[in-house]
Amino acid sequence: MQSFWNTLKKPFFVMAPMADVTDVAFRALVAARGAPDVSWTEFVSADGLYHTREIQKMKDAENPLMRDLLFSKGEHPIVAQVFSSRPEMIVYAAKLVAELGFDGMDINMGCPDRAIERQGCGAAMIKNPKLAQELIRTAQGAGSLPVSVKTRVGYNKESLDEWLTALLEANPTAITLHLRTRKEMSLVPADWELMKKAVVLRDRVNPSVLLIGNGDVQDLEDGRAKIAESGCDGAMLGRAMFGNPWVFAGKKPGDTSLAEKLASLTELAYGFEKISPPKNFAILKKHIKAFVTGFAGAVELRARLMQAESANEIEKIALDAVRLRV
Repeated sequence: MQSFWNTLKKPFFVMAPMADVTDVAFRALVAARGAPDVSWTEFVSADGLYHTREIQKMKDAENPLMRDLLFSKGEHPIVAQVFSSRPEMIVYAAKLVAELGFDGMDINMGCPDRAIERQGCGAAMIKNPKLAQELIRTAQGAGSLPVSVKTRVGYNKESLDEWLTALLEANPTAITLHLRTRKEMSLVPADWELMKKAVVLRDRVNPSVLLIGNGDVQDLEDGRAKIAESGCDGAMLGRAMFGNPWVFAGKKPGDTSLAEKLASLTELAYGFEKISPPKNFAILKKHIKAFVTGFAGAVELRARLMQAESANEIEKIALDAVRLRV
């Protein structure tokens, strides 16, 4: 069966998987305003999914990790991102996400979080290319979904010749390259010149693998320029979505009125409250900072919204703010 990846028109633009950001509520908000070509879930531990499955068997109990794999019908194609360093856990996750109706599975091999790395996962995988290859091939053999990888250009230094070549040899459908090393975190500008090198490597080792660039893509216009210059197939947008769920529709932050932004923030808050099991409402604070900025009175309005403890409170504060500015 043909993978959805092979049906995408190039260049394409995809949603970055971001912990405590790209949950089902935020993805629905974005999809309603101009959906990306591919959506990604937050990443979830394959080991955790396996070890907590007994909880689901208990009466009236819910597996909290399963909420990270919630999605709506309007989000296709959607990819579930998982992490693990154990092939048997990857098998379990691959079968699970296929049963849940996802269109693909992505293995995170780039997260710099120390707790994730201590498990041999995320960016730690860059130091273990043989295991990385085994995980990709194991996932491919476990089900029918296309398997992709999201990673970085190296650990302490750029190592595309060794690292990217190893990944390409395992034949994932797509590879997303965050154009920084693990050491650099997000403290320096993404090096899009390295994507040119990655494309040359891809074309030589395995031309069938799609390459997606990630890092400092500001909007679609910027993404198109970076893709054209580097020769990759698509771009992943992450921080560009903050405060601008219209980004995949081609809008920039200044294109949207405060009333529209506050209405969207309110919609997000109500959607967030519906997630089950519930998440801490304080997670929304990062979205409040992003939506409410860059205008006279933003600091005061943001401070009031930060005190809200429910979607209803956010709605009341937002409506008052819009009325006072009219």
